[in-house]
Amino acid sequence: QVKLVESGGGSVQAGGSLTLSCAASVDTYSTYCMGWFRQAPGKEREGVAAIDSDLSTRYADSVKGRSSIYKEKPNTMYLQINGLKPEDTAMYYCAAEGPRRYGCGWHYMLRNTEYPNWGQGTQVTVSS
Repeated sequence: QVKLVESGGGSVQAGGSLTLSCAASVDTYSTYCMGWFRQAPGKEREGVAAIDSDLSTRYADSVKGRSSIYKEKPNTMYLQINGLKPEDTAMYYCAAEGPRRYGCGWHYMLRNTEYPNWGQGTQVTVSS
């Protein structure tokens, strides 16, 4: 099991930016695929962005063009979201799958069922 700890959430006004961090208990840089997911009250958990073991990325349409996911060695992943909207309000979770010899693959990166390791979440609240 990999322990994941998120940080960086908070309350911001619409149009602002946040950078979320996810620190893993093991080296995840080149052998894990990792993702950010979010869940708003009364809604299902949805994939926001993911980064594979080869550092390829995938974004949900809802954040494409205004967000960036990246890793830093050896064990930290980040998600920067700009132009925050009230509909971005949710609990944001970090997830990881690995170690893998090959990547998770583009079709699976935003599927929450692909990931066995999850953090506790960090709350993001965007006010209008």
